[in-house]
Amino acid sequence: MLLFYRNLKHTRNLVEIYRNYHPFRNTSGSCNFNIKGPYFSSRYYCSGKNSDEWTEDVEYLDESGSVIYSGKGIRSVEPGLDDHVMVGGLKKPILNASAVAKLVEIVKRWRWGPEMETQLDKLQFIPNMTHIMQALKVMEDSDASLSLFRWAKRQPWYKPNDACYITLFDKLNQSRDFDGIQSVFDDMVLDSGENGASSLFNAYNRVIQYLAKAEKFEVAFCCFKKIQESGCIVDTGTYNSLITVFLNNGLPYKAFEIYENMEKAGCSLDASSYELMIPSLAKSGRLDAAFKLFQQMKVNNFRPGFGIFASLVDSMGKAGRLETSLKVYTEMQCFGFRASATMFVSLIESFVKAGKLEIALRLWDEMKKSGFRPNYGLYTMIVESHAKSGKLDVAMSVFSDMEKAGFLPTPSTYSSLLEMHAASGQVDAAMKLYNSMTNAGLRPGLSTYTVLLTLLAKKKLLDVSAKILLEMKAMGYSVDVNASDVLMVYIKDGSVDLALRWLRFMGSSAIRTNNFIIRQLFESCMKNGVYEQAKPLLETYVNSAAKVDLILYTSILAHLVRCQDENNERHLMSILSATRHKAHTFMCGLFTGPEQRKQPVLTFVREFFQGIDYELEEGASRYFVNVLLNYLVLMGQINRARCVWKVAYENKLFPKAIVFDQHIAWSLDVRNLSVGAALVAVVHTLHRFRKRMLYYGVVPRRIKLVTGPTLKIVVAQMLSSVESPFEVSKVVLRAPGDAVLDWFKKPIVQQFLLNEIPSRSDILMHKLNILFPTSAPEIRSLSPPKPIFAGKAM
Repeated sequence: MLLFYRNLKHTRNLVEIYRNYHPFRNTSGSCNFNIKGPYFSSRYYCSGKNSDEWTEDVEYLDESGSVIYSGKGIRSVEPGLDDHVMVGGLKKPILNASAVAKLVEIVKRWRWGPEMETQLDKLQFIPNMTHIMQALKVMEDSDASLSLFRWAKRQPWYKPNDACYITLFDKLNQSRDFDGIQSVFDDMVLDSGENGASSLFNAYNRVIQYLAKAEKFEVAFCCFKKIQESGCIVDTGTYNSLITVFLNNGLPYKAFEIYENMEKAGCSLDASSYELMIPSLAKSGRLDAAFKLFQQMKVNNFRPGFGIFASLVDSMGKAGRLETSLKVYTEMQCFGFRASATMFVSLIESFVKAGKLEIALRLWDEMKKSGFRPNYGLYTMIVESHAKSGKLDVAMSVFSDMEKAGFLPTPSTYSSLLEMHAASGQVDAAMKLYNSMTNAGLRPGLSTYTVLLTLLAKKKLLDVSAKILLEMKAMGYSVDVNASDVLMVYIKDGSVDLALRWLRFMGSSAIRTNNFIIRQLFESCMKNGVYEQAKPLLETYVNSAAKVDLILYTSILAHLVRCQDENNERHLMSILSATRHKAHTFMCGLFTGPEQRKQPVLTFVREFFQGIDYELEEGASRYFVNVLLNYLVLMGQINRARCVWKVAYENKLFPKAIVFDQHIAWSLDVRNLSVGAALVAVVHTLHRFRKRMLYYGVVPRRIKLVTGPTLKIVVAQMLSSVESPFEVSKVVLRAPGDAVLDWFKKPIVQQFLLNEIPSRSDILMHKLNILFPTSAPEIRSLSPPKPIFAGKAM
C-alpha cells in the first residue's frame, strides 16, 4: 500500500489522502473487501487490532523529504513483526491484495539476488503461503516466480502447498523451463519426505504430465520412479501421458512396463492411449496382449479406430493367425470402416504365404470391387503363387489382367510361369512365354534357361534346344553346364544318336563339356553296341588327361566276354587297347608264353595284384577278377584262371569264401562270384580239400558248396559229369566227408581237378547273360565313380 504520492502539491491530512485515493477502500470503513481486478482475489485473510493510544510525534514526508503532516500518532510499525500499518492514528490491517501487490512490486523490480531478498525481508508484514501463491499467479516471469518461491522456502512460516507447487509448475511449463521444473520437483520430493507425499498428489502428477508432453521421456520416467518410491499415488492421466510419450518415441517396451504398473494400480487406459497401445503391442509381436486390450476397449465402451483394426489385421496375418485376422477384418466392416488398399495387400500377402490361395483370391476380388487397383507387387505375388502351386489357369488369367493393366511382368513372374509350364510338359505354352519375355526386352534368368532346355531335351527337340542355347550364350551366360545337362538328358534317356549329334553341335559351337559326361556317353554307346562311335569318345577321354580306372576297363572287358560277333570283337579289342590301362598290359602278358614274360604265370599274376591299391580299388578288383575269370574260362585258359583265383584269394579279395571248421564242416561260398569264377573256385577248392584229406588224413563230417539259387545248376551240372556225391538242395550242395573222400580217390576225379573243366562253352555261354549279372555293364549307375577325376575340355 502506497503512503506517498508523487507531485502531491497540497498538504492534507493522511487519513483524507487514504480515504480519497486508496483504490481498495469502502465507504463503511470496515475491513471486508470485495476487490475485483485482473490480478487480485476478493478473499480477505488479514485482521487488525483497534488502539487509540498515542505514543509519540509522527511526521509524514513526501518523496522529496518535505514534511506534509506532523502530529501525535502510534509508534512506528516494526517490519516483519506487525500484521498492520498505521493510517494516521489508526491501525489498519494489511489487505490480502495489498500484500500480494507489494510482493509482486518488489520481485518485478529486483527480480532475483540478495537485494531482492533484502527488500523482501524488510516487508512491514508477515507473508503467508496464500500471498505467495497469489503472487505467483500474478507474475508472468518464471525466473522471478522461482526467485520468490526460493525465498519463501527459507522462511519459518513456509509450509508445502500443493496449489503453490502447481502454480509454479504451470509458470515454468509456459516458459518451457524444464530444468527449473526438475529442480523444483527435487525440492518437492524433499518436502514430501517431511510432510507426506499424499499432500502433493496433484503437483506430482502435473510434473510428469508436463515432462511427458514435452517429450522429456527420460526425465519423466525418472520422476515417475521417484513418485513410486515416495509412495504417492499416480493418477490415470499421468499413466496415459507416459505411455503416449514412450510409444511416440519408439520405446514400446517402456510403455508396456508403465502399462503393467498401471494394471497393478487398477487404472485404465483412455481412448487415445488405447489407439496407441494396441498397435504398438501388435507390431512388437505381443498379439495376445494387444487382442486382450482390444476386447477390453470394447467392454469399456470405447469405439476402436481404424488404426487399431489395421494393425491387428496386419500383425495377426503376418504371424500366421489367419482366422483371427479375418475375424477382426469382418468385425471392422461391422463397425462401418472400409478396408484400405494397404489392408487388402496385407491380407492377401498373408493368405498367399500360408498357401490359402482360395481365400486370397476372394480378397483379391473384394479389393477390385472396392475400387482399388492392385499394385505391381500384388499382381506378381498372385501370379507366381498360383503358378508355383500348379494352378496355371488362374495364374495365366491374372497374368493377362496384369498385362492389360499396363504392368510389365518381372523376369521372376515369367520364370515361375515358364517353369511350371515346363514342369507340366507344355512346350508350346512355355515357348510362347519365352518369346514374350524376350520380345519385351527382359533377360531370362539362368534358372529359366535351365528349365526350358531340360524340357526341350526331354521332348527331343534338339534343333530348338540348340537355338535357345545359342541365345543364352549371346546373353552373356556361361552355357557349358547347361549344354552338358542337355547331353546328360539324352544319355539317361538312351538316345545315343541324339547325344552324339548334340556333342557334335557343342564341338562346333566351341562349347565345352567335362570328362564325366564323355565317360557316361561312352558307356551309353557301349551299352547300345555303338562301338565305332565309342572308341573316339574314349580316345578323347584319355587324351584329356583323364585316367581310365579299373571299373571302366572291366566293363569293356565284360562286353568282350558277352560279344559273339567277330567284327564287334575286333572293335572291342581296339577299345581295350585305347584305354592304356595297366590291366590291359597284364591281359596281354597273361596270354603270352613264359619265354616272353620271362617268369611263370603265377609270379606274373602276383606282381600285378601287388600293384593294386586295395583301400581304393578293392571293389573294383573283385569286379575285375570275376569278369577276367569269365573270359579265361571262355578262352579255355584254365590254368591261368586257377592262378588268378589263387592270387585273388591270397590277397583276401574273397576272405569268407573258404571256411575250415576243424573236423566238423568245410565249406565254399561262391554266391558272390561270376559263373566262370564260381567254376574255377569250385575246382580249385575241391583240389585243396582233396590234398588236405588224402595227404594229411583230415576228414570232416561234411562238405558244403554254398551256391545260391543262381549258380546251383551250373555247379551241379559240372560235378555231375564226374559222378560227385554232392546232393543238391535249395541253395547248397552238400555231401558227407567220407563219401567225398572215396570220390576223391577215383582217377577220373583227380584228372578232372587237375586239368580242365569239361563242357565249358555250353555251360558258360548258356548261363552268362541270364544267371550272372555282375559282369553286365548296364547295372552300373550313371553316378560318377569315386574319386571323381576333373576332366578337361574336349
